[in-house]
Amino acid sequence: MQDRCTYEYAIVRIVPKVEREEFVNVGVLVFSKRKKFIGIKHHVDTTKLKALAPELDLELYQQYLKAWESICSGTTAGGKIAQMETSDRFRWLTAAKSSTLQCSKTHTGLCHQPEKTLEVLFDKYVL
Repeated sequence: MQDRCTYEYAIVRIVPKVEREEFVNVGVLVFSKRKKFIGIKHHVDTTKLKALAPELDLELYQQYLKAWESICSGTTAGGKIAQMETSDRFRWLTAAKSSTLQCSKTHTGLCHQPEKTLEVLFDKYVL
């Protein structure tokens, strides 16, 4: 049990019409303070989203998600937010927003490897 660490995660969603509160899960964010890990994995199911909202510019969402990747990885492409502490970056990304790219509430758990947990959660909630 001692080799397990706590982690937090949130599901990344595209919400085409915020007022309708309909969404499609497109990714997962995982954060572990002890392991100093923050990661995102995403996949935009264009068929689902085009059925829900054919007017969406899906290329724009791909760019947004790439920016979130830069923030997670801490690269200069992520701007000032990417230079923040790992926990602050996770909190910034998962903060409640009324935009069309949102996160679920955060959830917690215990794991051995947050990288592997990211894969498991992605398969469970996005694919």
